[in-house]
Parts: sequence; structure tokens; C-alpha cells
Amino acid sequence: MDRSFLLEQAESLQNMMVSRATGGDASPWEYGQVRQALLSDGSIAPLVPHMVKTCRTPDQFWGFIKQWPSYAERREYVWGEFRPLLDKLEEVGAPSDMTVTENLERYDSEHVHAAWHKALSRRMSDPEGAITMAKTLVESTCKHIIEDVEGQEYTGRSDDLPVLYKKASQALNLAPEQHMEDIFKRILGGCSNIVTGLGEVRNKIGDAHGQGPKAVKPSPRHAELAVNLAGTMASFLISTLESHK
Repeated sequence: MDRSFLLEQAESLQNMMVSRATGGDASPWEYGQVRQALLSDGSIAPLVPHMVKTCRTPDQFWGFIKQWPSYAERREYVWGEFRPLLDKLEEVGAPSDMTVTENLERYDSEHVHAAWHKALSRRMSDPEGAITMAKTLVESTCKHIIEDVEGQEYTGRSDDLPVLYKKASQALNLAPEQHMEDIFKRILGGCSNIVTGLGEVRNKIGDAHGQGPKAVKPSPRHAELAVNLAGTMASFLISTLESHK
């Protein structure tokens, strides 16, 4: 389908959802037509916001979005969720985002793609959620690499992130102990520390666990750092897997 038409449809749907989220109206028929046009195009369907996939009508979307108390929060959320789709259709975005996206899209894993795009879309509007998705991205990548190399379903579902990364890195000959050169040992050790840090920061300030009264509140810059690190590590792992093949 024509890219300019899809961009026009995506912007139209974003505007309809912002209007509905801030007390305005949206035509159920038009909403349904535009929603179907976006979801029926396989090249962009993975980037369509989850709220669009689950909310079939403007009223269903209203039931979802009203959990945010202010109009400003609702607008920011909708804009953030649409950003990856619009960036793809406009072919804009940070160079690092585009490089990682291109690398991950070569890998046939819906879970990896979904985690990356969710992490990207939540950096500004939902830093805690973005940090959680950054960890999920690396977890999903490691699990799929282990399955790909071993040729069977990964059974260690309860393994935490450092254990997962250790297994995946050993399968790809990326573990520090698998190398003799000091510089490689240090670089690969640094990669391991980054992954461990992602797991720890998610447990500390992500949205996957309850927080106490003095909980640390992450800002968009914290989320951007976590997402960029996770994307770089996932891209590196997948590129290494491809080179092995």
C-alpha cells in the first residue's frame, strides 16, 4: 500500500484518538476504516499501537484512556504510542533507533520486535514501562538465540536475565572466559555488566514490581539510556548470530 496514504491514515487515527481522549468525538465508521487499513498492511502492522489493536471502537478506546487523569497525560500517551509507526512511515528518527530497528527486523521473532517498539514508544510517556520493556527485549533476544543455536525450545523459563545472557553469550562465543585476549575479555565483560545493570534497574525503578513510599521515579533520560543500551545489546547479539550462520 502507498506509504503516503498509510502516513495520512496513521495521522488521522492519531488525531481521532487524541480527540476522543480529550472529550471530543470520533466517528466509529471512520475509526474502523482507518484502523483496518493500518492493521491489514503487514509491513507496518507490528508498529501499530497495541491500544489500536485491542480497541475496536472509539468507545472502547475511551474506556481504556480515561485511566489517565489529565488531558495532557492522555495526549502524551497517544503521541508516544504512535511515534514508532509515524517515524517508520516518515523514515525519520534517531540514527541509533533506525539502525537497531533494521537489525532487529531481520530477525524473525515477533516477541523481539514487539518489545523493541514498545520500549521505543514509551521512553517519553512512560519511562517505567520503557525500562521494563528494555529488559524484556534482552530477555526475549537471549531466549530466541538459545533456541536457535540449540535447535530446541528453551526450557529455563524461570532463569533471570544474567543467567539468560550468560547462556546466550556462551552459545555465540561471546563469554569473557571464552577469549584469551585481555581487550576482548574486558569488552565482553562490560557487555555482561550492562545486561546485569538492565535487570537491576528494572527491578529497582521499572513498573514490574510494587514500589515503596520512597521509590525512585525514573525520568525520560533514564528510560532513553536503558532502551538504547538494550537495543544495542539485542542488535549485537542478533548480528553475531547471523555471522555464525
